[in-house]
Amino acid sequence: MERIESAKNPSAQRLKSLTTGKGRSQWSQCLVEGEKMIREALSCGLIPGEVLFDENRTDLMERLSGDLSSARRLVCPTHVLSAVCDTVTPQGVCASFSMPAPMERMPDRLVVLDGVQDPGNVGTIWRTADAAGFEGLLLGEGCADPFSPKVQRSAMGSAFRLPCRKCGLEDELARLKREGWTLAAASLSGQDTSCFPGLTGKLCLIIGSEAHGVRGSILDMCDLNLKIPMRGGAESLNAAVAAGIMMYAIWKG
Repeated sequence: MERIESAKNPSAQRLKSLTTGKGRSQWSQCLVEGEKMIREALSCGLIPGEVLFDENRTDLMERLSGDLSSARRLVCPTHVLSAVCDTVTPQGVCASFSMPAPMERMPDRLVVLDGVQDPGNVGTIWRTADAAGFEGLLLGEGCADPFSPKVQRSAMGSAFRLPCRKCGLEDELARLKREGWTLAAASLSGQDTSCFPGLTGKLCLIIGSEAHGVRGSILDMCDLNLKIPMRGGAESLNAAVAAGIMMYAIWKG
């Protein structure tokens, strides 16, 4: 196992660059932090490149070295790992992995995000979509970078299983509608989901930005505009919470 002593080491710099969109694009890799997420990436068939262990975490080295035998394994002082990782308190190990394969064919059940900017919301929606049986995620203009570390921490490995695609949303939705997908948008002015229609077949569930909701031009394209009934004084819900309620309402049908 190779040892590095400085955050200025080329390997440390390369791993650090994967916390940025530019670095991920340059190397076609993403940074995965912590044992649990590394195991998720491995189980989904992502290919490890370099792995960096904290010198004090011999337990992680023993547990993971065999599974990461194809990777270049490095060990470093705690301060170097802290400089590389995005988290305030690193979990003792990080690794570079090949990016998940992009979504090549459109699955029947899609969650579509229109300008959802908060990384925690994007990751939580991704994770919930995976749990609720949706099959892919479309991200329109203005959404958080899906492979940023904050999105990935919230997605908790679901991003390695559930494919995503960034796109020009209006054109993509127009195409899907022509090809038979039902477009259903979350809207405060929509039909009450207490009377939620049974939705079968090809479906796009569209969730709008935290501040402005789904754009009017997209609402006009939709077959259904749906809202969640609220009995108390709140006027709206967090985007991830609303998405989760609607996904499970669709599942329940």
